[in-house]
Amino acid sequence: MGIATECVVSSASLPYLVLLPALSPLVYYLLAIYTGRSFFQRTRSRRVDRSFAPPLSILKPVRGVDREAFENFASMCDLDYPNYEILFAVGDARDPAIDVIEQVQRCFPQRSIRLIVGVEQVGNCRKTNSLCRLAKEATHDLLVINDSDVRVENDYLRNVVQPFRDPRVGLVTALFRSVTGAGFAGQLDAVGVPTDGTASTLVAWKFSGLDFALGWTMAITKQRLGEIGGFESLVNMHSDDFALGNAVAKRGYRIELMSKPVCMVFPNETFAQFFAHELRWCTQLRNLRLTGYLGMFLTHGLAWALIVAAAVPSWKVVAAYSALYGILRFAMAWSIGVWGLEDPTVRKRPWLVFLRDAVNLAVYFTSFFSQTAEWRGVRYRLRGPFMEPIDAAPGEAVVRHV
Repeated sequence: MGIATECVVSSASLPYLVLLPALSPLVYYLLAIYTGRSFFQRTRSRRVDRSFAPPLSILKPVRGVDREAFENFASMCDLDYPNYEILFAVGDARDPAIDVIEQVQRCFPQRSIRLIVGVEQVGNCRKTNSLCRLAKEATHDLLVINDSDVRVENDYLRNVVQPFRDPRVGLVTALFRSVTGAGFAGQLDAVGVPTDGTASTLVAWKFSGLDFALGWTMAITKQRLGEIGGFESLVNMHSDDFALGNAVAKRGYRIELMSKPVCMVFPNETFAQFFAHELRWCTQLRNLRLTGYLGMFLTHGLAWALIVAAAVPSWKVVAAYSALYGILRFAMAWSIGVWGLEDPTVRKRPWLVFLRDAVNLAVYFTSFFSQTAEWRGVRYRLRGPFMEPIDAAPGEAVVRHV
């Protein structure tokens, strides 16, 4: 009788074992809140050494015209910095971005702005091909690379260069806050990184150190770039920011975050376009670090709330877990997205983080069935960190990896 009772009690408690792994996203949210407050309190008390201002070159590989492209480019042209130049590279002479860049040149005649049209395709990644040419053309040793949809404030370069006072720093990168239009899909897109991706970046920064960069800003010297083989060593890789940061970190240099975020201007996109590029990013990440990508499931609070609801028979336990998920997820989004980054989209619509969690979960599972990605109208097949064009243009060189 006693043995039978013990077996009944044991089998009845089995569903509650799911609560052990279900604690992982809650712990992760707490760690992210802690690291977020630690980072932003530290950076807000940091003073800028205005005497440290090495000359630098801003490199901008461009393809196509992003939303508010002129304003994005113009924000780079009148910064509080004594000596810098801006170099644009456009691969196709018919690209409409050329007209926008030439307008910027006319509006800022006092700034050294050069436009390079036509880039040799030395590898499969068009953006990195452009960076190869830009790095060779740059006058100065310090290179600051940022994407065409990035907009910056007047003190941007002052903040970029500060970490380089420490010779152990090999690369500087940045977080971002969003600039969105009226479209719902763009707003849903915009809350993702400030409330989720930034959290994982800051946890890595705090506990293990960064071994990757973020494409909205990457600053590196020509000397450090040469040590890893230049951009030429990355031309067949699909995630240039991850590849660059990883190569620098492997040589023992530290990757540091800027003290202030840049602004990312989001397109007026449809939900299908938003889902497609989220799927692309997740497919890239899965190809880069499969083990880490599998482990990401432990940070999906919504997924574990659903698992607990399905497995645990006690509605009180389910309600308690769901409440903890909601409270901690919101607290992480608010402390990092609003208090830390001062992101206007998150401040106005913080409830979007829960809908974004649902989208993230759907994208996560879908990514296991995807092995292709599309950049600016060109489709690629991904093989680990490498990429191959699926539909190469006539005469275009393709490097294949087996």
